[in-house]
Amino acid sequence: MADPARAAKLAQRIKVVVAEALGRKAKDPRLEGITVTDARVTNDLQHATVYYTVFGDEAVQADAAKGLEKAKGVLRQEVGRNITVRLTPTLEFVADQIPVNASNLEELLREARKRDAEVAALAANAQHAGDADPYKSDDVDIDEDDFDEEDTDLSSDGDVDEDSNK
Repeated sequence: MADPARAAKLAQRIKVVVAEALGRKAKDPRLEGITVTDARVTNDLQHATVYYTVFGDEAVQADAAKGLEKAKGVLRQEVGRNITVRLTPTLEFVADQIPVNASNLEELLREARKRDAEVAALAANAQHAGDADPYKSDDVDIDEDDFDEEDTDLSSDGDVDEDSNK
């Protein structure tokens, strides 16, 4: 078993090597629009999965997948020349779904912004169902007879003598 950090470094190196080899070594015109987005290597360094995206419709993506399968040997040979491991890992190419997920997420965000604008428009014209402060009342009369002078004099406690506390 190799160190996971070593596998991650090797994966990044494979990603760079495959991306460069697609531009230099591969002569297939189906491979021109491919962008390598990520690579992952198993901890035993025997298998590498390379993720890619292709700009275009599904026919272009299918052609790119076929072109990668055909060029897999040349790309593996180039990886073997440019990395320092005893055995060259096998390559597997997987179409990356990040652009599809990103477009779905952007559509959801557009819908959320639209709904937020609708709610804001409704809130701008909204009024309270009742009074603004239902607990506020101007009708309360305070009777002067309810209070004694002892209640309002807070400076002394009637029963306790200040001299006796010393």
